[in-house]
Amino acid sequence: MFNLVRYFSLLSFGLIALVASLLTFYYRSITLDQLLSHEQNRAEDFTRVFENSLWPHFRPVLDAATSSTPTSSISNAQFSADIARMMHGTDVIKIKLYSLQGRTVFSTDPKQIGESKASNAGFLAARSGQPISELTHRNQFDAFEGVLEDRDVISTYVPIYAKQAGQDRVEGVFEVYLDVTTFVQTADEKLKWVSIIVLAVLGGLYLTQLVVVRRAQSILRVQEIALQDANRALDHRVNERTQELQAEIIERRHAEHRLDHLAHHDPLTNLPNRLMFRQRLTQSLEDWARQDHQIAVLFIGLDHFKEVNETLGHVIGDELLVVIALRLQTCLEPTDLLTRMGGDEFSCILQGIHTPLDAATKADALLELFTRPFVVGENLLYLSASIGISLAPNDDHEVAKLVRNANAAMYQAKARGRNRSHFYTPEITTNAQDRLRLAGLLRKAISADELRVHFQPKINPDDGQLCGAEALVRWTQLEMGPVPLARFIPLAEEIGFIIELGTWVLRETCLQIMAWDAAGLRVPRVSVNVSVKQLERGDLVQTLRAILAETGLDPSRLELEITESVIMAVDDAITVLVELRALGVQLSIDDFGTGYSSLSYLKKLPIQTLKIDRAFVMGIGKNKSDESIIRAILEISNSLGLHTVAEGVETEEQLDFLRQRGCHQIQGFFYGEAIEQHDFLTRWKPHQARLPLSDKHLQAV
Repeated sequence: MFNLVRYFSLLSFGLIALVASLLTFYYRSITLDQLLSHEQNRAEDFTRVFENSLWPHFRPVLDAATSSTPTSSISNAQFSADIARMMHGTDVIKIKLYSLQGRTVFSTDPKQIGESKASNAGFLAARSGQPISELTHRNQFDAFEGVLEDRDVISTYVPIYAKQAGQDRVEGVFEVYLDVTTFVQTADEKLKWVSIIVLAVLGGLYLTQLVVVRRAQSILRVQEIALQDANRALDHRVNERTQELQAEIIERRHAEHRLDHLAHHDPLTNLPNRLMFRQRLTQSLEDWARQDHQIAVLFIGLDHFKEVNETLGHVIGDELLVVIALRLQTCLEPTDLLTRMGGDEFSCILQGIHTPLDAATKADALLELFTRPFVVGENLLYLSASIGISLAPNDDHEVAKLVRNANAAMYQAKARGRNRSHFYTPEITTNAQDRLRLAGLLRKAISADELRVHFQPKINPDDGQLCGAEALVRWTQLEMGPVPLARFIPLAEEIGFIIELGTWVLRETCLQIMAWDAAGLRVPRVSVNVSVKQLERGDLVQTLRAILAETGLDPSRLELEITESVIMAVDDAITVLVELRALGVQLSIDDFGTGYSSLSYLKKLPIQTLKIDRAFVMGIGKNKSDESIIRAILEISNSLGLHTVAEGVETEEQLDFLRQRGCHQIQGFFYGEAIEQHDFLTRWKPHQARLPLSDKHLQAV
């Protein structure tokens, strides 16, 4: 801390000493000036008196001194003694008279007569008409009364004037010596006391200020200590806050890193996500322009992964995805990038591809990883994958198109049997575009009134009478014309339109049966195909109940055809079939013999009809194995009390074989293809259907 007392003491002491000295000097100076002024006036007055009374005695001497031949001077002792007596008791202790040339023409000290004062400043000032006094201290001084010791003397030079031509003219200089020792001593004594008083006053002020300053110093010291404490506390808080800010900055950086990681990585597998995939592929395509190599994009889709989720749950499914991601990474190079695109799909960017064979080799290596089972908890899971491959720049050089091409190639690999890879070709895009366009048109087909239900008759082989029909949907698109059933039904399954389409077919079929009844044609029973999607959705029973109530159709006149594969794919298929049967509708297994259901499982199903697939019928007369399978199906059907229908009958040989083995109904081109309801009415109304003899089987059921 700044030592205020110390510096104030030194400064104040110095200033007080300076002020005291200045005041003393100033007071002494004023006193001396007043003394000189006073004595100068006295000397002038004395000179006037001297001129008035004694000048006649001095004029001749002065005239003689100014003439070229001086003849006299005032030098007699008697005259000097008279002057001494005249000045006795006064302060005048010596007088002198000078000519204008500066020569001493008279002095009370005879030894000084004749001396020259021509260069004396006081003489010169007086000769010019300006009286002047000067105070000097003499250790010894020759005065009227003898030698004086230790004296303060004021010598005053006074000009002597004479009238000449009406004007005063200086004709000599008179010097008067006055003894002011007593006055000076008195003045010095007073000055001493004044100085003491001044010093005392200033000292008092000094002490007062010193006390104030010391008090201020103590206050400042207290404040300094408080400030130091406050500064230390502030520094401590600043340090703490700085550490907190540093911690916050570090935490924020970690959070930014985490956010960046989350923004670019899949939270489940910790693989790069779609965003990072696009960024890396964009960078790779930019680098490709400066390098001589190709870039391969692999789109990896897991086969039947949905079944794992549905069977074991999503938790096991997520764990399986993590295990798959870890295994896939073991097959890749550091320059490759594996990402999870979402769901059960992964993608991979392969750098440094020189030929398509390099990409195919890498894809085969990835597929090889799926030959070993995946261990997830206590589950040993087998899974396969389908891989689509697109190459840059061969297939395209834009990120979106490369990904789309690889994705399309992956679906092509799935369509060709799964567990394989497939390179992208332009035809795939064309087919995908056509498929997309067709899907859009299909969704509008009902509202555009482009769909129709055709009916193919089912005939009793014993008497040739109509005993039923199968409803088959047909689509005639306004611009494309007729669209094959095999083309739009799988598409409807894929896009989920099959639910709406199946409901529409059921309603149209029921309405048509009722319309035929009104027109005089009674078709005993009409069958409608049911898809796996309709069974999986779970509301087929409610939907069918509403349609039957809406149309007023007897449920026994409606038959639902369900394939073996559909029944095996739906977990609670038996429950749904039991509920459908409870409505009163008939149930039929379509394409029987092509699936893998056991006879014990078949026994549990609440069905009434087995339908022999046309693949076996086509082998009649050509393939003994097909004939043996047909015999076995007919025997099983008879043993279980089921009705049988053979589809795809085209020749009389096929008809005879089936009739002889006891098949109840025949369906195929031999009796006619599927036709519109009006044509069906026209064709079969004249041959009014009657229940065939084999209807006893239906009644028994």
